Amino acid sequence: MITYGRFFGVLQMKEIEKALEKIGLPGRDLYSLPTSAKRFPDGCHWRVEISGVERPDTLEALIDESKKRDVPVHRLISVVMGSTLLTRAELKRFAELAADAEMEVILTPGPRAGWDVGRQIATPEGALSGMRFRGADQLGYVIADIKRSIELGFRGFLVIDEGLLWALNELRKAGEIPKDVKFKISIFAGHANPAGAKVLESLGADTFNPVADLSLPQIAAIRAAVNIPVDIHVYLFDSFGGFNRFYECPELCRIAAPCYFKIEPGAGVGAMYKPWVSPESLAFAAREKVKYAEIIRELVQKHYPEAKLSEKGTKDLAIPQP
Repeated sequence: MITYGRFFGVLQMKEIEKALEKIGLPGRDLYSLPTSAKRFPDGCHWRVEISGVERPDTLEALIDESKKRDVPVHRLISVVMGSTLLTRAELKRFAELAADAEMEVILTPGPRAGWDVGRQIATPEGALSGMRFRGADQLGYVIADIKRSIELGFRGFLVIDEGLLWALNELRKAGEIPKDVKFKISIFAGHANPAGAKVLESLGADTFNPVADLSLPQIAAIRAAVNIPVDIHVYLFDSFGGFNRFYECPELCRIAAPCYFKIEPGAGVGAMYKPWVSPESLAFAAREKVKYAEIIRELVQKHYPEAKLSEKGTKDLAIPQP
């Protein structure tokens, strides 16, 4: 027998679901796992994103491995240690290599929360506030670093702070930043639901990386809410949980298209993406990540052959223009 309280609760939740649907959001996580009809501009379902391409010689190793394995790598999350730490000559060389290889570069601008004099972010509870820029000066510093890289030909940037995203999008609309520059939202922004995805899209995000431990129904609900690509970690640092979702990739292609599969294994961000990590270690890691992309392609082709992988150098990528 259903009690009044329980019955009222069910009715109330149904009303909330309908209310959310009226404002363009799924009322619940999509447990039916509907097939996404959305695609990249080239009509494809998925692409490859490799993180931690820190230096020109790291990129050289990645390009070499990509050619050997005949695996397209579409996007590079690059210089995660901060583009401020590469010279103009190093950045120019990086842009030239990526342009020749027809790979999109999402560059990580330098000054950010971990560099600031404020140390709340370094405390266990303070870290829960998120990686945000403190004050107007910090916004100015990171925008200056982005403009430095734009001058050298880069056309894609990683963004953590929604306030910075809004400012960059307004500057793009005003012509202060070229119209073809793209902004990707980092996992560190911490978004995990359809409403958050909608906010980012409305603020000018061109692509975004939700938190990595979402279920398939949760990812399907996010896909239903927005049109921008969703960047899904399918191999993640131990410091973030250290999981591998290779066998879910075929189903992720079906429900989350258009999506990037993001490959980022290792001990932790703090361990790998520092200027004193040896070039040899970074090059080895880059080659391994390309190998993992080959494995993912094999699994998708076997278990969801309908899924189309974008060709190398497809036109809508933010390929550098050195």
